Amino acid sequence: MHNNQASGNGGVDAFEVSGTVKWFDPVKGYGFIVPDQGGPDVLLHSSCLKQSGFDTVFEGSRVKALAVQTQRGLQAHQVLEVDNSRATAPPEPKPNSRGARQQVEPVGEWILVTVKWFNRQRGYGFVAESAQSPDLFIHMETLRKFGIPELKPGQACEVRFGHGSKGLMVAEIRLAEVR
Repeated sequence: MHNNQASGNGGVDAFEVSGTVKWFDPVKGYGFIVPDQGGPDVLLHSSCLKQSGFDTVFEGSRVKALAVQTQRGLQAHQVLEVDNSRATAPPEPKPNSRGARQQVEPVGEWILVTVKWFNRQRGYGFVAESAQSPDLFIHMETLRKFGIPELKPGQACEVRFGHGSKGLMVAEIRLAEVR
Protein backbone atom coordinates (compact mmCIF):
# COMPACT_ATOMS: atom_id res chain seq x y z
CA MET A 1 0.00 0.00 0.00
CA HIS A 2 2.91 2.33 0.62
CA ASN A 3 4.08 2.50 -2.98
CA ASN A 4 4.75 5.84 -4.67
CA GLN A 5 6.18 7.29 -1.46
CA ALA A 6 7.14 10.95 -1.48
CA SER A 7 9.15 13.04 0.93
CA GLY A 8 9.47 16.77 1.19
CA ASN A 9 6.29 17.10 3.27
CA GLY A 10 7.97 18.51 6.32
CA GLY A 11 9.87 15.25 6.95
CA VAL A 12 6.69 13.18 6.77
CA ASP A 13 6.62 10.16 4.45
CA ALA A 14 3.49 10.50 2.34
CA PHE A 15 2.18 7.91 -0.08
CA GLU A 16 -0.33 8.12 -2.88
CA VAL A 17 -3.78 6.69 -2.32
CA SER A 18 -6.75 6.56 -4.71
CA GLY A 19 -10.24 5.73 -3.59
CA THR A 20 -13.90 6.55 -3.23
CA VAL A 21 -15.37 8.98 -0.70
CA LYS A 22 -17.32 6.89 1.82
CA TRP A 23 -18.98 9.99 3.27
CA PHE A 24 -18.14 13.63 3.75
CA ASP A 25 -19.93 16.05 6.07
CA PRO A 26 -19.10 19.70 5.31
CA VAL A 27 -20.70 20.80 8.61
CA LYS A 28 -18.40 18.55 10.61
CA GLY A 29 -15.54 19.41 8.26
CA TYR A 30 -14.36 15.91 7.48
CA GLY A 31 -15.13 12.55 5.93
CA PHE A 32 -13.43 9.34 4.84
CA ILE A 33 -11.92 7.84 1.69
CA VAL A 34 -12.09 4.06 1.11
CA PRO A 35 -8.78 3.17 -0.60
CA ASP A 36 -8.99 1.12 -3.81
CA GLN A 37 -6.12 -1.05 -2.59
CA GLY A 38 -7.92 -1.96 0.66
CA GLY A 39 -6.78 -1.21 4.16
CA PRO A 40 -8.13 1.30 6.66
CA ASP A 41 -10.18 4.34 5.63
CA VAL A 42 -8.31 7.62 5.13
CA LEU A 43 -9.50 10.70 7.05
CA LEU A 44 -10.10 13.72 4.80
CA HIS A 45 -10.39 17.15 6.45
CA SER A 46 -12.07 20.05 4.65
CA SER A 47 -8.97 22.15 5.40
CA CYS A 48 -6.90 19.68 3.35
CA LEU A 49 -9.38 19.98 0.48
CA LYS A 50 -9.31 23.79 0.58
CA GLN A 51 -5.50 23.97 0.86
CA SER A 52 -5.32 21.75 -2.22
CA GLY A 53 -7.69 24.04 -4.17
CA PHE A 54 -10.91 22.00 -3.97
CA ASP A 55 -14.23 23.12 -2.51
CA THR A 56 -15.88 19.85 -1.52
CA VAL A 57 -16.35 16.16 -2.28
CA PHE A 58 -19.48 14.07 -2.23
CA GLU A 59 -20.30 10.49 -1.32
CA GLY A 60 -19.00 8.39 -4.18
CA SER A 61 -16.51 10.98 -5.46
CA ARG A 62 -13.19 9.62 -6.70
CA VAL A 63 -10.15 11.11 -4.97
CA LYS A 64 -6.39 10.79 -5.43
CA ALA A 65 -4.37 12.12 -2.50
CA LEU A 66 -1.12 11.93 -0.63
CA ALA A 67 -1.74 10.34 2.76
CA VAL A 68 0.31 10.10 5.94
CA GLN A 69 0.20 7.78 8.92
CA THR A 70 -0.72 9.62 12.13
CA GLN A 71 -1.18 8.36 15.69
CA ARG A 72 -4.93 8.13 15.03
CA GLY A 73 -4.70 6.44 11.59
CA LEU A 74 -4.30 7.43 7.96
CA GLN A 75 -5.01 11.02 6.99
CA ALA A 76 -5.00 12.82 3.64
CA HIS A 77 -2.14 15.34 3.58
CA GLN A 78 -2.68 16.76 0.09
CA VAL A 79 -5.48 16.20 -2.43
CA LEU A 80 -4.16 15.71 -5.96
CA GLU A 81 -7.37 15.00 -7.93
CA VAL A 82 -11.13 15.05 -7.33
CA ASP A 83 -13.71 13.58 -9.72
CA ASN A 84 -17.27 14.35 -8.57
CA SER A 85 -18.81 13.20 -11.88
CA ARG A 86 -19.64 9.71 -10.60
CA ALA A 87 -20.68 10.72 -7.09
CA THR A 88 -23.40 8.39 -5.85
CA ALA A 89 -24.30 6.71 -2.57
CA PRO A 90 -21.24 5.52 -0.62
CA PRO A 91 -20.13 1.92 -1.04
CA GLU A 92 -21.17 -0.56 1.64
CA PRO A 93 -18.47 -1.20 4.24
CA LYS A 94 -16.70 -4.48 3.66
CA PRO A 95 -17.27 -7.01 6.47
CA ASN A 96 -14.28 -7.27 8.80
CA SER A 97 -12.63 -4.13 7.37
CA ARG A 98 -11.14 -1.83 9.96
CA GLY A 99 -13.45 1.02 10.89
CA ALA A 100 -16.49 -0.54 9.22
CA ARG A 101 -19.70 -0.67 11.19
CA GLN A 102 -21.22 -3.99 12.05
CA GLN A 103 -23.77 -5.22 9.51
CA VAL A 104 -26.98 -6.36 11.17
CA GLU A 105 -29.55 -8.64 9.52
CA PRO A 106 -33.11 -7.36 10.10
CA VAL A 107 -35.56 -9.75 11.74
CA GLY A 108 -39.32 -9.44 11.80
CA GLU A 109 -41.69 -6.84 10.42
CA TRP A 110 -41.42 -3.05 10.36
CA ILE A 111 -42.34 -1.51 13.72
CA LEU A 112 -43.28 2.07 14.59
CA VAL A 113 -40.77 3.68 16.97
CA THR A 114 -40.07 7.09 18.46
CA VAL A 115 -36.64 8.70 18.56
CA LYS A 116 -35.48 8.92 22.19
CA TRP A 117 -32.36 10.89 21.32
CA PHE A 118 -29.89 11.22 18.48
CA ASN A 119 -26.54 13.02 18.51
CA ARG A 120 -25.28 13.72 14.98
CA GLN A 121 -21.81 14.65 16.22
CA ARG A 122 -21.41 11.36 18.07
CA GLY A 123 -23.02 9.58 15.13
CA TYR A 124 -25.60 7.52 16.97
CA GLY A 125 -28.74 7.48 19.09
CA PHE A 126 -31.62 5.36 20.34
CA VAL A 127 -35.22 4.69 19.32
CA ALA A 128 -37.89 2.66 21.11
CA GLU A 129 -41.34 1.25 20.41
CA SER A 130 -42.62 2.35 23.84
CA ALA A 131 -41.33 3.41 27.25
CA GLN A 132 -41.49 -0.26 28.33
CA SER A 133 -39.75 -1.74 25.28
CA PRO A 134 -35.97 -2.08 24.93
CA ASP A 135 -33.97 0.70 23.31
CA LEU A 136 -32.75 0.10 19.77
CA PHE A 137 -29.33 1.51 18.88
CA ILE A 138 -29.14 3.41 15.58
CA HIS A 139 -25.93 4.52 13.86
CA MET A 140 -25.43 7.51 11.55
CA GLU A 141 -24.25 5.18 8.76
CA THR A 142 -27.65 3.47 8.84
CA LEU A 143 -29.34 6.84 8.37
CA ARG A 144 -27.02 7.69 5.46
CA LYS A 145 -27.70 4.31 3.86
CA PHE A 146 -31.44 5.13 3.78
CA GLY A 147 -31.04 8.81 2.81
CA ILE A 148 -32.02 10.33 6.17
CA PRO A 149 -29.84 13.30 7.21
CA GLU A 150 -30.75 13.41 10.92
CA LEU A 151 -33.29 12.36 13.57
CA LYS A 152 -34.99 14.57 16.17
CA PRO A 153 -36.24 13.48 19.62
CA GLY A 154 -39.92 12.54 19.48
CA GLN A 155 -39.82 11.91 15.71
CA ALA A 156 -41.74 8.84 14.50
CA CYS A 157 -39.96 6.27 12.33
CA GLU A 158 -40.46 2.73 11.16
CA VAL A 159 -37.58 0.31 11.62
CA ARG A 160 -36.51 -3.26 11.26
CA PHE A 161 -33.84 -4.30 13.71
CA GLY A 162 -31.48 -7.16 14.41
CA HIS A 163 -29.12 -8.52 17.02
CA GLY A 164 -25.67 -6.96 17.06
CA SER A 165 -22.64 -7.60 19.24
CA LYS A 166 -23.80 -4.90 21.70
CA GLY A 167 -27.54 -5.57 21.67
CA LEU A 168 -30.46 -4.62 19.47
CA MET A 169 -29.53 -2.44 16.49
CA VAL A 170 -31.58 -0.78 13.75
CA ALA A 171 -30.82 -2.42 10.39
CA GLU A 172 -33.37 -0.56 8.22
CA ILE A 173 -35.21 2.72 8.76
CA ARG A 174 -37.82 4.85 7.02
CA LEU A 175 -39.59 7.98 8.20
CA ALA A 176 -43.15 7.30 9.33
CA GLU A 177 -45.93 8.82 7.27
CA VAL A 178 -47.95 11.40 9.18
CA ARG A 179 -51.66 10.56 9.00
